[in-house]
Amino acid sequence: MSAGMIIDWLQATLRWAAPLLIVAIGEVYAERSGVINMGIEGIMLFGALTGIAVGYYMNSLVLAVLFTIIIGAVLGVIVAFLTVTRRTNQVVTGLMVNMISLGATDAIFSLMSETRQSRVATFPTIFPKSMFDIPILGPLFFSQPISTWIALVLPFIAAYILYKTRWGLNVRAVGDNPKAAATAGLSVIKIKYQTVILSGIFAALGGCVLTLAEVGYFSAGGMAAGRGFIVMAACVVGGWNPIRTGVVCLAFGAADALQLRFQTTGSVIPYQFLQMLPYIVTIVALAIMVKHSVVPKTWGSAYDPKDV
Repeated sequence: MSAGMIIDWLQATLRWAAPLLIVAIGEVYAERSGVINMGIEGIMLFGALTGIAVGYYMNSLVLAVLFTIIIGAVLGVIVAFLTVTRRTNQVVTGLMVNMISLGATDAIFSLMSETRQSRVATFPTIFPKSMFDIPILGPLFFSQPISTWIALVLPFIAAYILYKTRWGLNVRAVGDNPKAAATAGLSVIKIKYQTVILSGIFAALGGCVLTLAEVGYFSAGGMAAGRGFIVMAACVVGGWNPIRTGVVCLAFGAADALQLRFQTTGSVIPYQFLQMLPYIVTIVALAIMVKHSVVPKTWGSAYDPKDV
């Protein structure tokens, strides 16, 4: 590849990784508290549709983000109620949320036929266009939308909160030993609710970024395309550490951007195999790194206050 193609690939890597980075932050918190929110794929779909719908009908990106946060919080509450309060199987609950969301978003989108005729305004850049022409740095960083910059900073903020604040310590304590945390006076149920709702909000925002960072439209039939499950794998590979998980998300974004460019080069490799590349990268990374991951001790286990 030429230097221009490499820069273009790196630029696309950051852009495609941004939604994953955002979703991963919320999922790391949920899983560190012991709850696996497998419904993030479906919540991403609702976030993507909400961003497009509000952006189109209200013509406001700020309102699109605010409504997305509300939708994510509501869905997070539903998941938390089922998995934390009712103690349903977390895997089955997540799959149910994903299947319902896929059908619901497609059904709602079918009623919004006018949105298919035009694109919605996308997130702006934060640097003047004159900086786009700076060699290498211009197209790679300065031309990125504001959502990409936020996504790149989030893992560091999330790591600080998780490891340097009292709330982060409480989250890790609840995930490792909820009985001891409850004995120490912590509200285990409350903390689990907080982290699951947070994962719902970030998943919805990730879906919103998926549509409003560049493309400006929603695609029926599962626009998330398995990205929610990729994020879950990234959490495992990254050892539930926000920064390491973010690096894994960047690797997936690089693979995704690379396969898209291979498809435009007239490669003799069938495009279906190229589309498999990001998922193959994730599986290989998962197989290599899973032994080195320290799993939260109550990961995926229901908590019953009566057991304390």
